[in-house]
Amino acid sequence: MTSAVVIGLSAVVLAIKDGEAVTLTVRHNELTGLPFGPFDPDADRTFELALRAFVTEQTRFDLGYVEQLYTFGDKGRDAPLADLGDGAGAARVISVGYLALAPAAVDTHFAGSEWRPWSRTFPWEDWRAGRPVAMDAVETALRGWADGDAQKLARARLLFALDQAPWNEERVLERYELLYEAGLVQEAARDRGEAAPVRPDALTAALGDPMISDHRRILATALGRLRGKLKYRPVVFELMPDAFTLSALQRTVEAIAGVPLHKQNFRRALERAELVEGLGRLDAETGGRPAELFRFRREILGARPVSGLSLPLLRD
Repeated sequence: MTSAVVIGLSAVVLAIKDGEAVTLTVRHNELTGLPFGPFDPDADRTFELALRAFVTEQTRFDLGYVEQLYTFGDKGRDAPLADLGDGAGAARVISVGYLALAPAAVDTHFAGSEWRPWSRTFPWEDWRAGRPVAMDAVETALRGWADGDAQKLARARLLFALDQAPWNEERVLERYELLYEAGLVQEAARDRGEAAPVRPDALTAALGDPMISDHRRILATALGRLRGKLKYRPVVFELMPDAFTLSALQRTVEAIAGVPLHKQNFRRALERAELVEGLGRLDAETGGRPAELFRFRREILGARPVSGLSLPLLRD
């Protein structure tokens, strides 16, 4: 008997809260997941309209900027809401992932929804204060998995910046998939139908919070996409209020990219790009010396090709 096919829509909704990049999540039984819902080809006119409708229904949050990420169709995905309940057998779920950006992490007033820092899901990805503490346990586990295999060790070195290899912040998905292949993240044992192995507390914390289905893979795809897009599109301004300080803008970029930036070089690059202009007034709520407020020159998007932001690392 041919299995039924269900088209699902998953949303990675990202905002900035208290200087941290946070993702909107919902509870599915005992685990966290992304807002997710089925696409009804008879009732839904487009994927995006259906996505906006069910995200609002699940979280009471209205989406702003949205872009399609990727189509996830691996066989055996244990996605929520995929059970048709008609005795037709397990459904093959094709999930279309979307990335949505919000200028504020507003309270959703919906039971089970929560804004969670992405660093709780991927602790090894936050290098803003230097090499993450989580990397110690992750490195030890990866070296144990490689067990002297030169090819495995080379992949781990390249992706996780071991042995002074450079860190590439965009390769979020590849790092997660290597940890999955190594059987380290909890989803790996779950998907094989095995009990989660008993691990030291330090390693369990370092491997981050698991998610339902393949939602952590979808989140990794979104974060890697957004990190890359920062450099060639001014997408970061979708996360900013109408008026902001340059320090707040830099902190937002750093929160997404997970790396520290050189303040003066960042501002020089911003000036050369002519993406912002001063508003002629100061922000008195900075807690220190008042800083000038700026706005994104959104009108230039229709006037000329616009690039993203340079990311001059602090070590540069």
